[in-house]
Amino acid sequence: MQRRTFLKTALAGLIPVPFIATRVLAAPKPYVIGPKGAKITYSFLLSGTEHRGTVPVNASQISIDPNNLAASRVEVSADVRRAKTGLIFATEALKSASMLHAKAHPNARFVTTSVRLGPQGSISKGAVITGDLTLRGVTHSIRFDTSVFRAEGSATHDLSALTIRMRGSLSRKTFGINGYQDLVADTVRMDIDAEIRVAS
Repeated sequence: MQRRTFLKTALAGLIPVPFIATRVLAAPKPYVIGPKGAKITYSFLLSGTEHRGTVPVNASQISIDPNNLAASRVEVSADVRRAKTGLIFATEALKSASMLHAKAHPNARFVTTSVRLGPQGSISKGAVITGDLTLRGVTHSIRFDTSVFRAEGSATHDLSALTIRMRGSLSRKTFGINGYQDLVADTVRMDIDAEIRVAS
């Protein structure tokens, strides 16, 4: 599982080029995280004020089939013990037993169950990835609005380096994350960004 991947590229100033379905590759290709890395960012309301934090990816696997984009698959594991926010007290509370219970459940895991393509049959815009998310031992389905882009200036059929952007949200209560309900809103937004490259 160490050949595995997931997501961030903020790509400041880079104009992404849509990833168009092609017939160039004959079979699904495994991808790994590229030099610009991957990141899971979450945002939540604490006493009505938005705060953001990150969770590092510790293992992931991405397979993209240009001949059958709907068959593409993503699996990722994140290290809950290393989750953090900009507030020290909030970071410690986040890992407590009433929240993510990081000591008993050190890893979060997401595995795709379906890929719905965008209007033009691509995953450049309008695609939806649905999968099973496991937090603190509880598994529920979650959906991400997803876009995949080629790098600026790359050839139409060059899929060697791609950027993935996934946007979704979850309900804390659905996963039994019931701590600090008087302070923290139930809905948590998740943003997943990554640069990936074909595995060598």
